[in-house]
Amino acid sequence: MTPRRDYQLGLLLVTLSAVAWSTAGFFTRLIPHDSCTLLAWRGIFGALSLLVVVILMHGRGWTREFLRIGKPEVAYIGITICGMIMFITSFAHTSVAHGAVIYATIPFIAALLGWIFLDEVPDRGAIAASAAALVGVAVMVGFGADGGLFGDALALGMTLCMGFSIILMRRNPKMAAAPAAAIGALLSGLICWPLGDPLSVTTVELWQLAAFGAVNSAMGLACFAWGSKRLPAIETGLIGALDTPLAPLWVWIAFGEHVGPQTMIGGGIVMAAVVAHVLWSQRRQPVGSPA
Repeated sequence: MTPRRDYQLGLLLVTLSAVAWSTAGFFTRLIPHDSCTLLAWRGIFGALSLLVVVILMHGRGWTREFLRIGKPEVAYIGITICGMIMFITSFAHTSVAHGAVIYATIPFIAALLGWIFLDEVPDRGAIAASAAALVGVAVMVGFGADGGLFGDALALGMTLCMGFSIILMRRNPKMAAAPAAAIGALLSGLICWPLGDPLSVTTVELWQLAAFGAVNSAMGLACFAWGSKRLPAIETGLIGALDTPLAPLWVWIAFGEHVGPQTMIGGGIVMAAVVAHVLWSQRRQPVGSPA
């Protein structure tokens, strides 16, 4: 595969991961249970789905992929679990608006970490697009809702975990990403299991939870793991910001939940920033050149 094709595959995979993760609000509205119950089943079904992916990719040798797990994979598993715990806890201590704005700093955090650990110097186009995406998110959520210092710190910690996972993937492109993601998903589900009431779900809800795990957890983690290896850190963070405007879109389509003009304008700014950067990066990159 040429460097440009590899880069384009990275763009596609990270975009798919953002789309998959943006369905969290949809499934949360669809399944009437507490967050820990949802996340317990999400982690378990996500792990099972990722295991199926590993088996389909490697056939009878799938067990060797889990035996390849070393320090980078263990670090990724730990980062995934810590980020999940901080993400869940932050909503009890700060507003959704504050959490969204803090997460929107991920392109800048990824750029800083990429510069420190990978010597990746982001170009001005990526920085400008990231700044535009941050403005769009700020327009969407506003700053009127009150937040809490502890909750804001947890949201920042979750964002840092995401940034470090991007760097880890970039630094170790041959790591066993899917097995590590499967173990991370399973452990996160087991951690949430005693905190919720997972045995209270109905049969129909169990099927919905299976879809939640397969799409939001397995597809999101797998596409992110494979895609982030192929892109500069700042671009992975920038495309990941698509989660913010897409999440209310699915809820509006499925449940008719009101989407105000502020959300539409801010979401449009984020979408435009990402699309403009992707188009610009393709135009300036000659065929066969490295990403």
